[in-house]
Amino acid sequence: MAEKSKTRHEQVYHSLRADILSGRLSPGQKLPFSDLSARYSFSVGVIREALSRLVEQGLVENAPQQGFCVTPLSIVDLTNLTQARREIETLTLRHAINEGDIQWQSQVLATHHRLANTPMREAEDPERFSEEWAEAHRLFHETLLEGCENPRLTGIATQLRASAELYRRWTALSNEGKRRDVEAEHQRIVDAVIARDADLGVALLDQHIALTTQILLESEAARTNAETTLAAS
Repeated sequence: MAEKSKTRHEQVYHSLRADILSGRLSPGQKLPFSDLSARYSFSVGVIREALSRLVEQGLVENAPQQGFCVTPLSIVDLTNLTQARREIETLTLRHAINEGDIQWQSQVLATHHRLANTPMREAEDPERFSEEWAEAHRLFHETLLEGCENPRLTGIATQLRASAELYRRWTALSNEGKRRDVEAEHQRIVDAVIARDADLGVALLDQHIALTTQILLESEAARTNAETTLAAS
């Protein structure tokens, strides 16, 4: 019985998480227990536990007197985070290219090969990000920086990347995000790493990070304008 209960809790947790990361539950959307219970056919207690786990992951917020909601898109936070990433990650990559050995380069090639051969979206549900791809993407970007001999830099860079995961997924769901050639961007970065071209590698990574933010900000501006127009009509 306990195992069955655990399975139910895991099921609703994964369903909620997937719907947030896929944008089916949009940034800032309120999450009333009654609506979620009807949507997922689970009790309020099961829903509450799943939401609490998602709060710990930064995907959901719980405001006093207001209840749970999907973490809203904060333009200020995104802008600050992007600035920090562009400065720290590019500095770390420069060190990695200058300091990394042949074994590190081989690991970069291996993680890139895995990423390039992993579908980005779920085959049965193209609107959902593939968790396998997300893991391969995380591993690739972390490996890129592991050639750096300063663990303080790599630690900070990794933490900043983790903080950007939700924003990154929302970007991929936008129309511009879907048309973006992420595979080509990754390939060019790898080519620069193998060529030991630190200036080019840094420039490409900087563009890679900046484009993610640009697409999301433009998508959010378009959504806001559409809602304003609809409200005024």
